[in-house]
Amino acid sequence: MPELVAQNRFAVVAVILFGIGLLNMMLQQNLVKKVIGLSIMDSAIFMLLASLGYIEGHGAPIVEEGAANASLYINPIPSGLVLTGIVVSVSVTAFSLALVQRIYQRYGTVELPELLERAKKEED
Repeated sequence: MPELVAQNRFAVVAVILFGIGLLNMMLQQNLVKKVIGLSIMDSAIFMLLASLGYIEGHGAPIVEEGAANASLYINPIPSGLVLTGIVVSVSVTAFSLALVQRIYQRYGTVELPELLERAKKEED
């Protein structure tokens, strides 16, 4: 069992990070902390994707002298997916924080129970 965990250490760490982010989103009442939890979950997914593309002992997919054996290189597709995901994640995080800032300006709080109470009072 320890050998299996050591062999898949990046996947294990990614699952732990994803769990931390998910628990953070489920248990925290502060909207900023929920955005941080989402960011932790994003990082876990990126780590998992990057680790799936890595092959122990293989090099970067840069061919210097003509065509070479493709089995000597790592898979570059997960790296491209991670880069694209990071761009999307940064955009979603920025939009979420801007939205939280607007909520704070309007209601004066970012705590979810207080926010729901104030929104209900405003509705009535």
